[in-house]
Amino acid sequence: MNGPEIERLIQLLGRLPGLGPRSARRVALHLLKKREVLMQPLSAALADAARAIRPCSICGNLDTVDPCSICADPRRDTGLICIVEDIGDLWAMERGKVFNGRYHVLGGSLSALDGIGPDELNIGSLLRRVQEGDVREIIVATNATVDGQTTAHYLADRLADTKVPLTRLAHGVPVGGELDWLDEGTLATAFKARRAL
Repeated sequence: MNGPEIERLIQLLGRLPGLGPRSARRVALHLLKKREVLMQPLSAALADAARAIRPCSICGNLDTVDPCSICADPRRDTGLICIVEDIGDLWAMERGKVFNGRYHVLGGSLSALDGIGPDELNIGSLLRRVQEGDVREIIVATNATVDGQTTAHYLADRLADTKVPLTRLAHGVPVGGELDWLDEGTLATAFKARRAL
């Protein structure tokens, strides 16, 4: 029905989270209709982002500089590390403005069903950060899912020898919920009510 270029555009858009085949077709049509004011600037922005953005060598965040702007900020408390599953979770924390320490992005959670074990996550560099630094507290902010809970318990076991206090976000975060979908008020309450893990 459409040319191969349009079909490729629709297929690529359909791979984005939240876009199924019908939504991808609507987005592609909208982009094609607004080629000069939307599609071409979006294409340039995507190319610029692909060229300039890289992971932070310390925490795993994405930024145009390494170390990222959070790790390089001297106003942030270096003694607090908040462990999150993904960069979207870090961004959610930053939107809530409830944490002024540093982060560590795991890159996912342990999942036997998906074949994700400790070696697939950014755990080794976390252990090095804790051993090398003056960390006073580690806040485990993994999602309140089965995989997130499993990851939190695994981290507690691995970090037990460090003698650094380990806390977990309070269960104001709904079970089965993901941090990226929470509002700022829920995040603020969860941070204030964190407890030992």
